[in-house]
Amino acid sequence: MKNKIGKTKDVGFQFGIRKTIPVSTEKVWDFLFSENGLKIWLGKLNTELELKKEFETENGISGLVRVFKPNSHIRLNWNPKTWENISTVQIRVIGNENKTTIAIHQEKLLNSEQRNEMKEYWTQIIGKLTTEMNKASR
Repeated sequence: MKNKIGKTKDVGFQFGIRKTIPVSTEKVWDFLFSENGLKIWLGKLNTELELKKEFETENGISGLVRVFKPNSHIRLNWNPKTWENISTVQIRVIGNENKTTIAIHQEKLLNSEQRNEMKEYWTQIIGKLTTEMNKASR
């Protein structure tokens, strides 16, 4: 049997994307967790985003923040209201004062269709994030 793209042995389907921009890690992190940054990648929050606390967005994504390490990464459960499963999203910033790589990884996706849905979503999101951060750094 042929392996399916994104299928793992242990965590179902997964997807990852990275983008490097000429902005410091600290500025990227600060933008990701600003009101505008959060709206782009997560949506408008109905609750605060806090470690070990559940959150919910206006567009129906709920979850739990599992890890939050400032200027490094966040790991959270991701459960859109239309899904029957809960996936895990990790956003990591890697770099220095000259350039930063934003790495987004999602696992525990049900199937290749859900993987493709999230691939499209995160590809658009990383494009919006980098456009906004590039504008802000000028």
